[in-house]
Amino acid sequence: MDFDWLESEDDYLIYFGDTMCSWCHGFAPELSKLAQNNPDLPLKVVNGGLRPYNKEKAIDMADFLRSHWVEIGERTGQAFSFDILKDASFIYDTEPASRAVVVVRRMKPEIEFEFFKAVQLAFYKDNRNTNELQTYLDLAEQFELDKEAFQQLFESEEMKQKVKEDFQLSAEMGIRGFPSLVLKKEKNFYLLSNGYQKAENLQATINSTK
Repeated sequence: MDFDWLESEDDYLIYFGDTMCSWCHGFAPELSKLAQNNPDLPLKVVNGGLRPYNKEKAIDMADFLRSHWVEIGERTGQAFSFDILKDASFIYDTEPASRAVVVVRRMKPEIEFEFFKAVQLAFYKDNRNTNELQTYLDLAEQFELDKEAFQQLFESEEMKQKVKEDFQLSAEMGIRGFPSLVLKKEKNFYLLSNGYQKAENLQATINSTK
């Protein structure tokens, strides 16, 4: 079970996000800073499921997405490119990207969040097609993962089920938007943020629970 840590007495930061959530991309530097400043709070990633199994084409949402991405880029300083919004074949299905993260959790869990951020950059900065396996194989190579093993897992029914368990956990914990950050202290859970926040504000909230 991927979520045995939920029942432990240990403390964690739990990040509910989606690699293809634009505010999650904007939030990445702040969360990285927060995690680095709290080494006593290991970060657990739960793929929340923004638009899994969606059939809508990005080109049909292009005006909305472009304005949204411009706003987030200006506010956060994160890089966004827009050519993918002109691709008439690209379907905005977030399940494959989430599944790739779950595969890395299985293969090398200590790099899960770094891989999560790499998928974000591949999509938002480099406009790689997240519905294509090659996008993830290239990232796997960057992280020195066995590409053949990655592909086998990515295409397996087990990983397709595992990513559904992430989506289910997010729903069961009452998460209503991404990014969301939860502090687990012993067996108590504190919602630190539902939406984008600066690291210093989140740190102040964490400190208030001590």
